[in-house]
Amino acid sequence: MLPSFLLSLREGLEAALIVGIVLGALRQMRRTELLPSVWAGVFSAVMVSLLAGSILTALGLSLEEPYEQIFEGFAMFLAAGVLTWMIFWMNRQSRQIRDQLEAGVRQAALSSGKRGVFMLAFLAVVREGIELALFLTASAFTSTAAQTISGALVGLFTSILLGWLLFKTTVKLDLRRFFQVTGVLLILFAAGLVAHGVHEFNEIGWIPAIVEHIWDLNPILDEKSTAGEILKALFGYNGNPALTEMLAYLAYFVAIAFGFRAARRTEIVSMQTRA
Repeated sequence: MLPSFLLSLREGLEAALIVGIVLGALRQMRRTELLPSVWAGVFSAVMVSLLAGSILTALGLSLEEPYEQIFEGFAMFLAAGVLTWMIFWMNRQSRQIRDQLEAGVRQAALSSGKRGVFMLAFLAVVREGIELALFLTASAFTSTAAQTISGALVGLFTSILLGWLLFKTTVKLDLRRFFQVTGVLLILFAAGLVAHGVHEFNEIGWIPAIVEHIWDLNPILDEKSTAGEILKALFGYNGNPALTEMLAYLAYFVAIAFGFRAARRTEIVSMQTRA
């Protein structure tokens, strides 16, 4: 439940902020007649996202071995990749996202009117929705469907409430700090997805285990216990992992560290160039 809550909270808050910025920009332009088009775009994006999530879930549940492991493995690798891209993108764009969106709203309102504003809202929200559908599909493989759905609903409700508070009251939320903290948790979750994807491919022989079990912690913390299930859902915990599974887990963190280091260097060079 916790992974789906965290994913839904972050994605939902991003979508809520985007919608709030678009609505605020239109009110500043005194183009309130375009507000229904924004909500139409949001509603359409939600419907498309729900359809995508339903299709992915139904497809995964309908498969049998070994296709089930193949689907789960690829879904987890894809979700981990998209999740990683999202973390880096938000880390890079968080400072300029408001200015970029407001400029896009002005251009859409002046050039295409209702259709332009509809597409702007639709594309902005559907990206978050499709990402969330993919993440929840991967999350469902590490927990139960009921836990995934309940966590997602609570996360989305919380994100809507936070978004409303940010735009309607004096409540202030340090968004940069919020995305940094959730980014760290999601990196741990993505590492677990990578390791779990390798585990699925170990089972069908696509990736050799090399060493079947490098240790066995199940007598101390059983992966099927309540605590073990929580750690498995959050961080990909496996009480007796294969060697390649653990190597993939560690390699992901090494890749993330190099990625942030490269991004930091690029940011410094960019700042020096502008100066």
